[in-house]
Amino acid sequence: MTNNTRHPAAAIHVTPRPRRRHNHPVPGSPSSPEAEHATAQAGAFGVTVVGIGEDGWDGLADAAREALAGADVVLGGARQLALVAGWVRATEAWPRDLAAAAAALPDTHAGRRLVVLASGDPMHYGVGGTLTRVLGPGRVRVLPAPSSISLACARLGWPVEGVTVVSTLGRPYAAIGPELRADARVLVLTGDEDGADRVRRLVTERGLGADLTVLERLGGPHERVRVHPAGPAALPRHDRLAIVAVRCAPGEHRAVASQVPGLPDETFATDGVLTKQEVRAITLAALAPAPGELLWDVGAGSGGITTEWLRADLRCRVVAIEPRADRAAHVRANAERLAGVVASPAGAAAGAAAGRLRIVEGRAPDVLAGLPTPDAVFVGGGASIPGVIDACLAVLPPGGRLVVNAVTIETEAVLVDWHRRAGGRLRRIAISHAEPVGSFTAFRAALPVTQWVHTTRSEPVIPTG
Repeated sequence: MTNNTRHPAAAIHVTPRPRRRHNHPVPGSPSSPEAEHATAQAGAFGVTVVGIGEDGWDGLADAAREALAGADVVLGGARQLALVAGWVRATEAWPRDLAAAAAALPDTHAGRRLVVLASGDPMHYGVGGTLTRVLGPGRVRVLPAPSSISLACARLGWPVEGVTVVSTLGRPYAAIGPELRADARVLVLTGDEDGADRVRRLVTERGLGADLTVLERLGGPHERVRVHPAGPAALPRHDRLAIVAVRCAPGEHRAVASQVPGLPDETFATDGVLTKQEVRAITLAALAPAPGELLWDVGAGSGGITTEWLRADLRCRVVAIEPRADRAAHVRANAERLAGVVASPAGAAAGAAAGRLRIVEGRAPDVLAGLPTPDAVFVGGGASIPGVIDACLAVLPPGGRLVVNAVTIETEAVLVDWHRRAGGRLRRIAISHAEPVGSFTAFRAALPVTQWVHTTRSEPVIPTG
């Protein structure tokens, strides 16, 4: 048994309980402390990330204990570092800007054997992902512990593959909204002592019946699990880092719960300027959103296209351009309520990681300069303004999609001309709905929409007269 002592500055010797049986690294192997020390001495920087649970040192496997005992310094949050107090040589707390500190580790900790502590599974909403992204996976060795998600599902009796996980750590609670539907099982990672009550309000606002289970300090001696019905009464505060499990009652399917583009028009806040349901579904199919892609929604109106693009994938992003402040407010409201996305504050940096939605209040093409390069562009308003389509085509990379909708004859003529010069697909969308005519029923036609769809080639489209 390895004998671990407290830091030299401390006077108390702590003897750990006998270890559980685990496979030990072979001395000199790539995963052994000896090899890590030799690597550090040779100048090749590497870091070991150890996941730790609420049971602290007692719950660690041998490989994790050996990495910590052999480290020159252990980095982590105050909560994690307290769990290994007395078992490691030296500790450092992460600074506020974790990403910048992680990227600087090869310089700030060169030549030292470094271990980073994280809660549970470091690769699930944890520091492990940050480190592998900035340092590269070849420099990072991860020794995970059971994640809080796995522990929560074990307590609840829920299969992990049957739940949706939403983190509110540094993210808006509105992101939970689109996941709340009849018979859903959702695990919410909270970062606030009133997180359960915030979740309760979102559930009741949607008229859903649900039980909320608050799970705190899972796996440790202070574990606590409490069940509350979602109702009008506020829920008690809890540990800041807790999980709120939402079990929605079975009930009637609601169209807003669908993941397919084409939400009913009546679900949107609008003054009437909204791409209608059927046309919206066709337009989204032409725009073809893929995970992580950025859309420019030029002339966003009430934000129907913006909202549906954001709903396509949690990584999809939008820059919505709308000259009228009242309609920009509708874009914000619809994106938050229907897609769970809160717009970045005005004046936020263009590349702000916190925002999937940026709203630019202004008129194209004047405000397009300097915006991040889009993967797709939708022009729903202003296509007849000189320079708008030219500016959009100019910024699209190869494979980028431009979709322009027109209702008026004047704008249709612009699209016909662009189709003649640049190719693509030109089509007319005509929708009719059955409506009563006296004691009979007849189809009433909506205004037809002409749509031009263009995919950029390697060579830019050069406008001609």
